[in-house]
Amino acid sequence: MPNDKLTIGYVEITSLSDGVLEFDLCNFFPDIAEDDWKGQEGHLSAAGGVSFNLACFLIKSDGHTIAVDTGLGPKQSAETPWGELLDDFKAHGMRPEDVDMVVLTHAHRDHVGWNLTTKDGKYTPTFPNAQYYVSAKDWEACHDPALIEARFPNAPECVWPLEDLGVLNLMEDGQQLTSEITTLATPGHTPGHMSLLISSQGEKGLVLGDVLHNTAQIENVDWVSRADIDPVQTRITRREMMDRLEREGIPVAAVHLAKPGFGKIVRENGLRFWQGI
Repeated sequence: MPNDKLTIGYVEITSLSDGVLEFDLCNFFPDIAEDDWKGQEGHLSAAGGVSFNLACFLIKSDGHTIAVDTGLGPKQSAETPWGELLDDFKAHGMRPEDVDMVVLTHAHRDHVGWNLTTKDGKYTPTFPNAQYYVSAKDWEACHDPALIEARFPNAPECVWPLEDLGVLNLMEDGQQLTSEITTLATPGHTPGHMSLLISSQGEKGLVLGDVLHNTAQIENVDWVSRADIDPVQTRITRREMMDRLEREGIPVAAVHLAKPGFGKIVRENGLRFWQGI
C-alpha cells in the first residue's frame, strides 16, 4: 500500500482525498484521437477511462498546518463519489480547526469545494482558524463574467465570500508562504495557476496542482484536457516543468494522479514516465 506521507527536509506532506472521479476518455481529452491512446492503456483506469483523484495535501512547515486544495465539497447524495475530505481528516487524527492556512493552486470547482460551509444562507469557513490564499490572477479570472459559468461555476459560493469574511489573501509568483514554501506560477490550466516549491534542509519538492491530469501527459506533454483554459500556455508550462522535474529529480505531489500522488519524473529507454514513491 502506498505511503500517504512524504518528507522534504523538515516539511511533512500528508495526502488526503475528497474522493475519486471517473471520466470518459474522449470527453476529458476531446482533441486526442482515440487511436493515439493505443499502447497507452497503462495510463487509464480498468474501464478505459481517466481516473481522477481529488487530493488535498496537508503540509506541516514552520509550525503551520497548510491544506492545499479542498476538493469538490459535501456529498450531494449517497452515490456522490466525492465529499470524503473531512472524514479523511478524522481518519488521520486531524481536525479542520488544526489548519491555519488554506492554499488553493487554482480556483476550479474541484479544488475549492470545502472552502466554506453554509447554513441559513450564511457562509462559514470550513477551516475556522485559517487564512485562505488564492492567486491574484485567478481571483480576477473567477470574477470574469465570460468565464464564471463554464470555468468557475462554484466561485460565487466557494471563493468570493472569502473576501467578506476577512480571510482572503491574494498570492503572487515567488511569494514566500513560509520559510520553506514558495509559490511558483504555472499558468495555462488557469491564468493564475500556482504550484508550490518546497525547499528544506537542502531538499526540494513540488506540489504540482493541475499541470498534470494523467500520467500519459508526462511523455505526451502537448496533450491538453478540456479543463485547460489556455491550451497553448498549458503546453509551454507542462514542457518546462517536466524538463525541470526530470533534470533536478524533484519529488512531486500531484493532485489528480493515483493516491497518494507522490512520485518523480524519470526517463528510461528514451521515454519519460511517472515513478511512484
